[in-house]
Amino acid sequence: MSTINNLDLQNIPRHVAFIMDGNGRWAKNKGQHRLFGHAAGVESVKSVIQTARELGISYLTLYAFSTENWARPSDEVEGLMNLLVDAIANEVDEMHANGVRLLTIGDIQGLPGNCHESLLSAMNRTKDNTALTLILALNYSARQEIIKAALAAHQLMQDAQLSSTDLSEQVFSSLLQTKDIPDPELLIRTSGECRISNFLLWQLSYTELLFTDTHWPDFRREAFIDAIANFQKRERRFGMVSEQIQTTK
Repeated sequence: MSTINNLDLQNIPRHVAFIMDGNGRWAKNKGQHRLFGHAAGVESVKSVIQTARELGISYLTLYAFSTENWARPSDEVEGLMNLLVDAIANEVDEMHANGVRLLTIGDIQGLPGNCHESLLSAMNRTKDNTALTLILALNYSARQEIIKAALAAHQLMQDAQLSSTDLSEQVFSSLLQTKDIPDPELLIRTSGECRISNFLLWQLSYTELLFTDTHWPDFRREAFIDAIANFQKRERRFGMVSEQIQTTK
């Protein structure tokens, strides 16, 4: 097991993203309802936020609710929405005191009114904080994000504000919801599933992927530090070869 003292603090990823998976299976293994697992998962959220601040990570993105999650049983969806409202109400004071800024990606207008209002209030209250930016992906679909960016680019061309020859990766990125957020260097998915699940498809092009069998409610500080240690053992080549990477260091 790694400790912070074992890490290279000059090689901490600026942005880490999480697919928080396994709450329901964790609860089932304990003979409990899935919502019991979601509630336990909130404690893991608090732990990774605290650890991110401790490590000096600047951006933390959590995949909290996808557009596909609406297909889950209605009682679970309602419970998740209530849990979100309660978590924001219970944690916004501490987040603000610790310099955490809250942002969202996804269609939050499609969330229930109390969730939408709670999120807007928390984002407004924390908007000037700089210690850590916490991004919640809520009612989020990467494919829909890309389609909307493509439509926005088309409209700019129709309005003669953009030519086809000027449509670069940088310009397209500026039309995404993450336009002011650097791409993640590391994506962590818990609970043993090895897929992206319609999450940040454009932004993850060169992201290091780490899949762990640990269910999200059990993913706490020590597991996060181990994940960063794993990241630091990797060589990020961006299409080059090892010798080229060594000469640029």
